[in-house]
Amino acid sequence: MDEMTEAKEPLYLRSDPTPGRQYGDAVPPRRDPAVVKRPHLDPELLAQRIRAGERTAIARAITLVESSKPAHHDLAADLLRILRPDTGKAIRVGITGVPGAGKSTFIDSLGRRLIDQGHRIAVLAVDPTSAKTGGSILGDRTRMGELAQSDQAFIRPSPAGSHLGGVARTTRESMLVLEAAGYDVVLVETVGVGQSEVAVAGMVDTFLLITLARAGDQLQGIKRGILEMADVITVNKADGDHESEARVTARELSIAMKLITSDPKATRPPVLTSSSLTGKGLDEVWQAILDHRARLEAAGQLQARRAKQQREWLWALVHGELEDALRVSPAVNAIRAQLEAEVESGELSALEASDAILAAFVRDAEDLLRH
Repeated sequence: MDEMTEAKEPLYLRSDPTPGRQYGDAVPPRRDPAVVKRPHLDPELLAQRIRAGERTAIARAITLVESSKPAHHDLAADLLRILRPDTGKAIRVGITGVPGAGKSTFIDSLGRRLIDQGHRIAVLAVDPTSAKTGGSILGDRTRMGELAQSDQAFIRPSPAGSHLGGVARTTRESMLVLEAAGYDVVLVETVGVGQSEVAVAGMVDTFLLITLARAGDQLQGIKRGILEMADVITVNKADGDHESEARVTARELSIAMKLITSDPKATRPPVLTSSSLTGKGLDEVWQAILDHRARLEAAGQLQARRAKQQREWLWALVHGELEDALRVSPAVNAIRAQLEAEVESGELSALEASDAILAAFVRDAEDLLRH
């Protein structure tokens, strides 16, 4: 091979003769981003690959919508705009339950059953965020081991960020990406029972509550509002010695639902029993979900529900953007520590401090607009 055709390493990958520098330490030459565009960050190309069902493209898109970088924010907005016509066709189901109810195992069993029926399943498992890394704990994925092996399933533990109850700020956007990729059933598993369920119920068509036989204090610990939000309820782990107990619990819970339903004309959620271990009752739970969706469609409520969710999403995004802007405002950061200290000491009320913060933020914004 002559000198003109000899394959050579790029200069920036070669070892540097400077003492202490190692192979690959040197920095690559800068390139004009207007001239060289990374293909996987081109929203049009990425959208094509998502529509084709490429798993790496789907994962990359979800990472993009989760990113807090301003450049990624703009790319994500472009991507979602391109994908919009391909979204909204999936059956969206939120799943919550008392601790130990076996939500992840239930999803694994139900998901595999639905795949056998020809569905493509997406799971957004909203996990607790690691305090150190801000990332998700992947425990749910390991508990959905068999489902995770299927090429007709996509499981994504979303980073929960700072939202109370572990709700991921970007769960909605992730759902849209998955719908555009052709997943026709999207299951959103929540953490525990609490405020996160309110947020998840506001982004799905049907809300499934999973409980246990003789849950006792755990069941009593479920807020009335959570029970009122439930569209379908199942008493899980109804197998072996617990099967008869599960039936008794289902009857008791059905009676309880009559008492807490304020509107006598309202359709009360069916209370069923199921077993992720044997598969018994899973078909009935899924049929109850389909029946609920059919009732919404027949009454014209499905589109109305989704329209309301869109409005709520709009203002949730506005609130989030404002919080982010406040957090990085130089004027706010200049007075933040002092105001916090004065509030803690009682020299200043929280109302006075919040007024001062907002005034500083507005001045910052006005200065930015002038320049």
